[in-house]
Amino acid sequence: MAQTARRVERYVPFAPVLSHPRLRRVWPGFIVSFLGDGMSAVAVSWLALQLAPQQGYGLWVALAVGAYTLPGAAGVVLLGPLMRGRGGAQLLAWNAWLRTVGLGLIPVAALFDVLSIGVYVGLLAASSLLRSWGSAGYYTLVAEMLPKSRHLSANALISTLSQTGILIGPVIAGLLIAWVGALWALAVDALTFAILAVTCRFALPTMPRTEQAKRDKDRTAGFRFIARQPALLGVMALTFGFYLLYGPIEVGLPVHVADDLKAPASVLAWHFAAFGAGAVGGGLLAAHLGRLPHWLVLNGSVIGAGLALLPLGLGAPIAVTVPCFGAVGVLYAPFGATSTALIQRTVGADDLAQVLAARSALLVTSGPAGIGIGGLIVAGWGAGRTLLSATLATLGLGVVSAVLCGLRRVRPRPPQPTEVSGVVR
Repeated sequence: MAQTARRVERYVPFAPVLSHPRLRRVWPGFIVSFLGDGMSAVAVSWLALQLAPQQGYGLWVALAVGAYTLPGAAGVVLLGPLMRGRGGAQLLAWNAWLRTVGLGLIPVAALFDVLSIGVYVGLLAASSLLRSWGSAGYYTLVAEMLPKSRHLSANALISTLSQTGILIGPVIAGLLIAWVGALWALAVDALTFAILAVTCRFALPTMPRTEQAKRDKDRTAGFRFIARQPALLGVMALTFGFYLLYGPIEVGLPVHVADDLKAPASVLAWHFAAFGAGAVGGGLLAAHLGRLPHWLVLNGSVIGAGLALLPLGLGAPIAVTVPCFGAVGVLYAPFGATSTALIQRTVGADDLAQVLAARSALLVTSGPAGIGIGGLIVAGWGAGRTLLSATLATLGLGVVSAVLCGLRRVRPRPPQPTEVSGVVR
């Protein structure tokens, strides 16, 4: 029986994670919430296009997308003493409730005819204050519930479910936008977060905070831990750059679809859906990559993504750019799962949530920073040049990182002292 179980785990590494007696209670809630995330990928930017003034609406799209992510970085620092030491279930639930309220108030404001672009951006910002802690909650929960040998598989499963949401969610959003508008697509997104919050509240135990966590008022402990670990610092530098350079893609793509192609929201939805389909495959692949060196997986993902984005940057037809955007998704999933597994393996339980939240804050900061840069470039150069610039920079980042890693691996190590007849030479 044990040999059969090992054989199943070898070919289906997700099996022990899916069948875990506690985790299996929350997978449905995770799936519903991830669908909402996929819907917001289209609905947030499309509603911003509808609410923004005609001139300079590329910048307003950047502000809206940034507001949906950037405050999460501030939440790590401002709320660090309050959130430090809390269990994964509590981190997930608190973020989900705030998302529910913030997104739910958007259609309410529209019903009372007070929804301007400024109010919209403000509500998005309020809803995302705990975003980094919520992201940390998923992987803190994995570390609480599973042994280290199954962390990569669990991370890959979470990534796969998340990207399945990106696959299906944009399609749902496109249909809802065509039927009732982007406003009500966001209302459905708020409902998905409510389902997640209820699931975490009743399906998972609440882990008590340690006395040390209650006394610790350090707001930057996670960042300082990363700075002391060269491997983590290197991974974070690469990850920050990778996500930074995706920002201009996220801003440029909807403007490219709306202005250059004169296409409906469904075309944007199909690009995100292709990304999600690729990322689902990438998540399935990531669970089998545990034996490969981390540097090979991470640098290969960045270089491959840059190559896959080239047709989009060069203005290729939709029939080419959609599958290529899907290939980008294939490469994103192993990158995230591998980098997270490295953190889970390196950091102790008491500091894990804080470090994961700091990582999420850095990523949350890199994305909106790239989005802000992308908004400026779109306003000055247009969407086409923005997409090409980001593509070439991504490819260059991967090549430089791979060269630096290769140089570090071949650098001669200092000779170790040898002991001969009791004398160290």
